[in-house]
Amino acid sequence: MSKESTIHLFRRLEQLNGIGAALSRERDIERLLENILEAAKTITAADGGTLYSVTEDQAALKFEILRTDSLGIRLGGTTGKPIDLPLLPLRTTDGAPNDSLVAAHSAIHDRTVNIADAYSAQGFDFSGTRAFDARTGYRSQSFLTVPMKNHDRELIGVLQLINARDPETGEVMAFSQADQSLAESLASQAAIALTNRLLVTQLERLFESFVNLINLAIDEKSPYTGGHCQRVPALTMMLAEAAHAVQEGPLAHFAMTDRDRYELKMAGLLHDCGKITTPVHVVDKATKLQTLYDRIGLVDTRFEVLKRDAELAALRRQLALRPVADAAAEAQVQQALQQELAVLDADRDFLRKANIGGEAMSAADQQRVRDIGVQRQWRNPQGIQTSFLTAEEVENLTIRSGTLTQAERDIINHHIVATNKMLETLPWPRHLKNVPEYAGGHHERMDGRGYPKGLTRDQMSVQARMMGIADVFEALTAADRPYKRGMTVSQAVSIMERMCENGHIDPDLFAVFIGQGVHVRYARQFLDPLQCDL
Repeated sequence: MSKESTIHLFRRLEQLNGIGAALSRERDIERLLENILEAAKTITAADGGTLYSVTEDQAALKFEILRTDSLGIRLGGTTGKPIDLPLLPLRTTDGAPNDSLVAAHSAIHDRTVNIADAYSAQGFDFSGTRAFDARTGYRSQSFLTVPMKNHDRELIGVLQLINARDPETGEVMAFSQADQSLAESLASQAAIALTNRLLVTQLERLFESFVNLINLAIDEKSPYTGGHCQRVPALTMMLAEAAHAVQEGPLAHFAMTDRDRYELKMAGLLHDCGKITTPVHVVDKATKLQTLYDRIGLVDTRFEVLKRDAELAALRRQLALRPVADAAAEAQVQQALQQELAVLDADRDFLRKANIGGEAMSAADQQRVRDIGVQRQWRNPQGIQTSFLTAEEVENLTIRSGTLTQAERDIINHHIVATNKMLETLPWPRHLKNVPEYAGGHHERMDGRGYPKGLTRDQMSVQARMMGIADVFEALTAADRPYKRGMTVSQAVSIMERMCENGHIDPDLFAVFIGQGVHVRYARQFLDPLQCDL
């Protein structure tokens, strides 16, 4: 071998090492497949080539990437142009090896096939190649076909190169033994890189499926939180992309890589995983007296008892007037009964309304509930005269806002503690190590008065603050809550503006949220058209 040939070979080996390192860094499967084929074409000076993957059932080869430089053909991969060609079966209909196709033969027998000229090659069917040449005016000549197998010697694909060219003259020539050795070495490295990437992708899919399984469990447990678990991540990513696009202002420095996006996406999906520990009767509490059922029915029954007692008392008074009939006295008794029944109906209607809950209950209405509960008496099933409402019922019916007592709010709030405990126990890989912090911080406040850790704005990541805004906006506009109607976009924005002023949410991120129209895009995608009033 001449000195120049030796130097050229060393350069190609150095190039091969560089290619191997580059392949190991690529995360995207389609780009990785493209890089494998392009690298093989470069290192062997091939004009074209095809990369096949093996189907899951190991029964056929599938076209993944197809390139022919001289014809300007670029199909598959990231081009967005699909390869409209049929699968190449590895076996014939009777189960015999499909040795007529060179790619299938190479895959089945785990051997490289180096053909100087397809038109004179024996034992292989190149009719499809000839038809392609006749249609395009191309001349397919030299072929180098290399199987790709992983560390377990399992077939994962086939690399096929076409028409090696002389570096100086450009003439098509046969692939040399050096070309074959380099292509085989590259195929081996590529198989390792592709196997590793596929394994990582499978693990990521498994992880995402597990996350979705948790959300499905929450969804099945309560339909009122299932939608929330899907919408908050979507809104978080919308805000993150908007912040990433900002070129000036406080968030101009914020930028995300694909890994950062994946990490934030996972945190969004897991932000309420602790709700799997929250009792259903608290999550789904649609009215103040609801536990396993709405106990307003029991209160209604007591009113019916009081009305029957009033009617019986009136009848007894009327009977006392017998045998001397006194029409005026009886009319007076009947009038008093109707007045008492009207008061009872008014109190019952009031308690029914109080049971529904709302944004705020006045102090006067709260006191009226207490008065009804204590001042009214009824005879319970045991025959004991007792207060009309129990202390627990009074506590529930006098809830100032919403339908939850303080104890129930504490139970709901505990979900974020459970979320933190669950996420912090997992052995997160380096590129997902921030998931617990992102997911666990969406109930913190900028002024440090949030929960569970009382963090301030400076102690929180931008991503956790984003999730806080997404969580609030989704909660305000959600139409599937059992205890309220979804607000319009303008109502929600107005409330969040006040939340900015009182230190609840991040004003810089909220400015991006509004300025970049994130709220509008979200509303068009997820909200009822009647809520979209901007």
